[in-house]
Amino acid sequence: MDFSQFNDAERNHLQRVMEQKQMKDFLKLYSGLVERCFNDCVNDFTSKTLTSKEEGCVQKCADKFLKHSERVGQRFAEANAEMMGGPK
Repeated sequence: MDFSQFNDAERNHLQRVMEQKQMKDFLKLYSGLVERCFNDCVNDFTSKTLTSKEEGCVQKCADKFLKHSERVGQRFAEANAEMMGGPK
C-alpha cells in the first residue's frame, strides 16, 4: 500500500492500527496453539506439573505447528511474488 498520499499524522495512525492488528493476530495464533496442544497432550490433572510424556507431546505439537506455519508463510510469499511477476 502506498502511504505517500497521507500526511504524517495519518501515516502514524495507520501504522499504529496495523501494529495493533498484527499483535491481535499473533495473540490469536498463540492462544490457538496453546489450546490445541493443551487439549491434545494434557490428560493427567492429578498434579500441577506436566508428566514427561505430556511435556514431550506439547513440544512436538508446538514444533509441528510452527513448522506448518512457516511452510504456509513460504507458500503465501511465493504466491505473492508470482502475482507480482517476480521470482519465487
